[in-house]
Amino acid sequence: MQPTVKEFVQKIRKELSDVYSPHEAFQLAWLIFEHLFGWSKTEMMLNDHTKLNDSEHLFVQKALERLKNHEPIQYILGETEFFGLPIKVNSSVLVPRPETEELVEWIIQSVPPGKPVDVLDIGTGSGCIAIALAKMLPTAGVRAWDISQEALNTAAENAHINEVDICFEQKDVLNLSSSDVKPFDVIVSNPPYVREAEKELMPSNVLNYEPHVALFVSDSDPLLFFRAIAEYAEAALKENGKLFFEINRDFGEPVKKLLAGYGFKNIELREDLSGNCRMVKADKPVRGNHEGSD
Repeated sequence: MQPTVKEFVQKIRKELSDVYSPHEAFQLAWLIFEHLFGWSKTEMMLNDHTKLNDSEHLFVQKALERLKNHEPIQYILGETEFFGLPIKVNSSVLVPRPETEELVEWIIQSVPPGKPVDVLDIGTGSGCIAIALAKMLPTAGVRAWDISQEALNTAAENAHINEVDICFEQKDVLNLSSSDVKPFDVIVSNPPYVREAEKELMPSNVLNYEPHVALFVSDSDPLLFFRAIAEYAEAALKENGKLFFEINRDFGEPVKKLLAGYGFKNIELREDLSGNCRMVKADKPVRGNHEGSD
């Protein structure tokens, strides 16, 4: 006899009790049934007597086994939501984070309504930042780079799903040429910023499943990507152009110092909703005010 929704929710909460709190386990159960049936939490509870058919039972059972191994629910379901938009995810891209939504909101607030702007997203991954900006800034022309072709394939699929036109290119920001310098009003990046030394502090669902190339940077040069992108932005930003970063919460002052060394103006750190300094905005450098920085 196949289980009911209620019975399987109880099973999920019981078998994940060593990994997740009861509230977290219930949230995961709802995400599974939302994926299967499109239910809200209230609808799941109202329909908890519903019996699962063979394919539904197999799906939730496999999902449960993967959750026991700490795999992110977003990878199990193959999708998530970012800025209210559907985003496909897989092991070639990071799972979009809530603080990145805050960064997107900051960018949108910084662009005058209706103004045509050229935007570049460096290290686009799933394409979530570029897609949200293209959706919310319909007069923007958006370009997005990533070193991973697999990530770009995922990002292109997400752009198609969300019906936005974005130019995706495979680029290594550490190895750019003069021909890559094109004028932009906004450059944004959520680059690798987790130090190798922080690996032992990371939860296993991130460490074991998310792509390390998008996460980690050497302890010996943790600002490597910020420096490369600042150098590019110095040359590529238009007059009054803006550079936005998502950063490691420990990097606030070092990134400010680096940007000041390149002549960027009006450098602003912003906290996320958790009170951590996770975002930086800076205006195009004053010409002739470049001092460099370590």
